[in-house]
Amino acid sequence: MITYGPQIEVAIARVRADVARLHGELSRYGLVVWTGGNVSGRVPGADLFVIKPSGVPYEDLAPENMILCDLDGNVIEGTPGAERSPSSDTAAHAYVYRNMPDVGGVVHTHSTYATAWATRGEEIPCVTTAMADEFGGPIPVGPFAIIGHDSIGRGIVETLTDHRSRAVLMQNHGPFTIGTSAKDAVKAAVMVEDAARTVHLAREAGALIPIPQESIDRLYDRYQNVYGQATDSRRTTMTSQ
Repeated sequence: MITYGPQIEVAIARVRADVARLHGELSRYGLVVWTGGNVSGRVPGADLFVIKPSGVPYEDLAPENMILCDLDGNVIEGTPGAERSPSSDTAAHAYVYRNMPDVGGVVHTHSTYATAWATRGEEIPCVTTAMADEFGGPIPVGPFAIIGHDSIGRGIVETLTDHRSRAVLMQNHGPFTIGTSAKDAVKAAVMVEDAARTVHLAREAGALIPIPQESIDRLYDRYQNVYGQATDSRRTTMTSQ
């Protein structure tokens, strides 16, 4: 069996556990059906990532049957789970990790409303403050690409490079999201479906009211850099205690 140094082995074990657990979040939020969808996570300190096996029911996913891959999408033989086939989206995930070094997690779902926008090849306009906070603007559409090789990954990278959004609607396919970690990418998957549903329902009821770009910028900056942070005075008080 292949082994790495102690620190890398610990990191692999943590990512295996996180990725296995986070698939349950996709089910909990109603983002997947049957065995569709996948979560992957980069292993810190190594050119490796962990992804789910193909065709395994979500209730049967566990750390030991997650699959360890290199950044070319090759399964690392002799490691737990290596006897299974990895997700059919493995090449796409690998391409993202190779070309976006700050990405620590990738998620794909076929969530209903986001996929409906993808089938129309239509971006989701930024018309809620929650979208401005999370995505900093509209959620873009990526090109149509065939499953099974890295063309999907190429479309993701091309669309999201230099874009604030952490989500892309791959045309006729569904949403892919990226994050600093697998958990962060899952959060983006939950939020993109919420945005897709809300904006769809709003548009059914009437005309959408756009948010001025200046306000989107301010909302995004506040949420990304201030929200959830202690104020300077509170930090001073806390550090002096």
